[in-house]
Amino acid sequence: MYLADRSAPAGAQGAPDGGPGRTPVVASAVLALGTVSLVTDISSEMVTAVLPLYLVAGLGLSPLGFGALDGVYNGVSALVQLTGGHLADRVRNHKLIAGIGYGLSALCKPLLLLAHSLGPVGVVLALERTGKGLRTAPRDALISLSTPAGAQGRAFGVHRAMDTTGALLGPLAAFLILSVAVDGYDAVFGVSACVAALGVLVLILFVPSTPAARTAPADPAVPSAGVREALGLLRLPRLRALAGCAALLGLTTVSDAFVYLLLQRRTGIADQWFPLLPLGTAAVFLLLAVPAGALADRIGRRTVFLTGHVLLLTAYALLLWAPARPALPFLVLALHGMFYAATDGVLPAAVAATVPRELRATGLAIVGTGQALARFGCSLAFGAAWTFWGTGPALSAAAAGLLCSAAVAARVLRPPADPPRRPRRTRGTRGTR
Repeated sequence: MYLADRSAPAGAQGAPDGGPGRTPVVASAVLALGTVSLVTDISSEMVTAVLPLYLVAGLGLSPLGFGALDGVYNGVSALVQLTGGHLADRVRNHKLIAGIGYGLSALCKPLLLLAHSLGPVGVVLALERTGKGLRTAPRDALISLSTPAGAQGRAFGVHRAMDTTGALLGPLAAFLILSVAVDGYDAVFGVSACVAALGVLVLILFVPSTPAARTAPADPAVPSAGVREALGLLRLPRLRALAGCAALLGLTTVSDAFVYLLLQRRTGIADQWFPLLPLGTAAVFLLLAVPAGALADRIGRRTVFLTGHVLLLTAYALLLWAPARPALPFLVLALHGMFYAATDGVLPAAVAATVPRELRATGLAIVGTGQALARFGCSLAFGAAWTFWGTGPALSAAAAGLLCSAAVAARVLRPPADPPRRPRRTRGTRGTR
């Protein structure tokens, strides 16, 4: 089973107006959505960069409690993602549903200024993740519907690179604010709210409601996507394989926050430098997202996707057994960023090649929901393992599970063997043509 087709069918890449000629490398809708994601990620990553330290050191949360909260933080987004994808396909307005999601996330940022205990913080984070869940599938559907089939990996790579630029700038902004502000955490939350509002404004003004589709436009006579049609997607063998493998690998993918906490404890990085750790991951992701997407379009998305998980497994091995030398943080963060570059845009590009355009957001949501729910379970399990066993055994169990999961995924997603060709039969004395 291919992870995705390597290239578009013949003739898929025409000019935007349907005529002959070369198309732009990246559609304007993709660039506009990338700008929205860039601005929004500055806001989100400002909060994410300081959140583990704020909860564990500031509010005194245990690793088990943080694992539960981090799992809820991502699990809510996963459950809502199905709703967002289905609604976008049903009303045939992906921008509207994505805009609601971006707006809800922006409204939650100032609420963090009022939440100073675990309960209120958990509620605000759940609402913020609800917004993220609503917008993810419609946004990715807009990207795929604006791009030829053979350039999906590159388009998602460009979007993820712009998104990661925000992820790179967000922690840096949080670090600078914490360095100069008296009430550092509140200042971070306040600035984050203003930046999030700017992202919503960019979406409203510059993202088209209907992308300049490179494929045939939707037929108005076709009924809107219903629950029966959405459930029918699960009968597609390729989509089932993608969803199953993404979920299986997600069960053994330790959350970013835990990776940074483990790296801090292993190397003794001071608390004031902790918000800069995501910068290493983001910088590598930014540099490699577009090349990795283009490589996946060219050599096959299965190969690139599985290679990313091998790189993540190598990062786990370094955290477990490598000496705590000054180079260790750089190596781990580089491998972490390479993992995301090889997987984060490649997976939705693969899904987009398996589902019809009328159900594109729903198909993306099915795979994304399964993966996010699996990572929710991993956060809970890893937090419990850390609390009761310690960091070493917990990470060893995750690494062993990731190795087994990658082996299973490599087998399930392998290309099917070409059917044997039957020799042509001869008649009388005539030879084979």
